[in-house]
Amino acid sequence: MSDVINAAVEQLNAKVGGSYDGSAKFVIEDEGSIMLDDAGARAADEDAEVTMTADADTFKEIMDGELDPTQAFMTGRLTIDGDMGQAMKLAQVL
Repeated sequence: MSDVINAAVEQLNAKVGGSYDGSAKFVIEDEGSIMLDDAGARAADEDAEVTMTADADTFKEIMDGELDPTQAFMTGRLTIDGDMGQAMKLAQVL
């Protein structure tokens, strides 16, 4: 597992923990995947209600609060596949 994935899992658990009542997958290009659900974040590649894909730099900017997830989506830096309602709910906590 990559250092990028490990750091992202830690950041997601610190921000969201087990308070997310859906399932989301973050695909960080060339690094791996992270699952987030009511059990928290973990490195995994499973089916989810929504899948969000971005490069490592974009994901880091979102997690650090430097880039709004909606802006990342609107500019093509973040792609979303699946339940857009879940994506919007998650964007509020990131």
